[in-house]
Amino acid sequence: MQSNLIKKYNVPGPRYTSYPTVPYWNNSPSQAQWRSHVKKAFDISNSSEGISIYIHLLYCESLCSYCGCHTSISKNHKLEEPYIASILKEWDLYTTLFEEKPIIREIHLGGGTPTYFSPENLKHLVEGILMNSNLAENYSFSFEGHPKSTSREHLQSLYDIGFRRMSLGIQDFDPKVQEIVNRVQPFEMVEEVVDNAREIGFSSVNFDLIYGLPLQTLESVRQTIELSNKLKPERIAFYSYAHVPWIKPTQRKFTEADLPEDNEKRDLYELGKKLFIQSGYVEIGMDHFALPEDDLYSAMEKCEMHRNFMGYTSQKTEFMIGLGPSSISDSWTCFAQNTKMLSSYKSSIQAGEFPIMKGHILSKEDLFIRRIILDLMCNLEATWNLDEFENLIQTALINLEVMEEDKLVKLFDDELFVTDLGRPFIRNICMAFDVHLKRANPDKQIFSKTI
Repeated sequence: MQSNLIKKYNVPGPRYTSYPTVPYWNNSPSQAQWRSHVKKAFDISNSSEGISIYIHLLYCESLCSYCGCHTSISKNHKLEEPYIASILKEWDLYTTLFEEKPIIREIHLGGGTPTYFSPENLKHLVEGILMNSNLAENYSFSFEGHPKSTSREHLQSLYDIGFRRMSLGIQDFDPKVQEIVNRVQPFEMVEEVVDNAREIGFSSVNFDLIYGLPLQTLESVRQTIELSNKLKPERIAFYSYAHVPWIKPTQRKFTEADLPEDNEKRDLYELGKKLFIQSGYVEIGMDHFALPEDDLYSAMEKCEMHRNFMGYTSQKTEFMIGLGPSSISDSWTCFAQNTKMLSSYKSSIQAGEFPIMKGHILSKEDLFIRRIILDLMCNLEATWNLDEFENLIQTALINLEVMEEDKLVKLFDDELFVTDLGRPFIRNICMAFDVHLKRANPDKQIFSKTI
């Protein structure tokens, strides 16, 4: 990749798990408005698509210094049962709004560390969600696991209640990198978890790997990927490290001097991409790779891939419920994020109120742009109706003309295609349509850099 393009486009930008992006949510729903949006979304989508559920399991036993997630560090496992009781009470707030049983298409357990919780408590949680629900025909249950805490008992218990996908937070196999980010887990430990999962019957394993971590080099990334390829996970998420110490002070354990940047950082990704493709993986969307037999690849081929706060998924639902502190729910026409404070989360639920901290009711303009950005992030192309928001489109096209000159996109009056050269700059391309970002014109860095 040309170094001048990296220098030109390596600017702070959103990752577009939503549009508008969270910093520009400025139209929060009241309790009554959120109930109305939830009921409408459920009535529209339950019988046709079903719903997705994300459950945020907050606790970790130790803090990884690179982490940007909302977590609580504790070794006191007596916290598990009251936490799960609160999650199930929040779920009850939703089900009381529904006039029929919810059809669940997708459940994802994230965190935090879901496997911090005992197998028995995870089973109790999921069975509580499923008690008064139906399952979609092609439902998908997945969870995130820490190799240190994902026991064979965890895997068997989750498999028995319908889980077939597992995502392991690997990040890097280099001991020096693991030590500085406080995520020490030898290859043999990961290998044992993967072997156990496959023996039990899990059909899809994902590895989360991160490039741009402190002390990473081309050689260390090569070794990490070669070790990963030995285990041949069906999916790989190869993320760019987001250095945001102003949001996550734990990242101050290391400095910018420890981090590969610009061309050096991008070289890490290009090396990884080359090695993945040589091993039979296909690049999917942004930062993701999958084997051709995985259903994420099939969804991409059919242009049926979806992206939400859980990342890329082959299970498209426009209605997603987020349970737990900091979780985000999406009715398609409205976002609602739960409070991050566990005490206020619990007190809201006890009072029979949704624990909403903030949100955003989408305007017609928001919905128009959201569809374009979602298509770009999933399909690397987008079309639009020229009769809608003409001025917005014309402004975006003017901004994209420079990218067309740089051979990142191909532009037409009512459609756009991202070129192979443009794939690494997909966030920049989406930014051309982001009117909230343009109107705010932030004078300080809010997002991580795009490259």
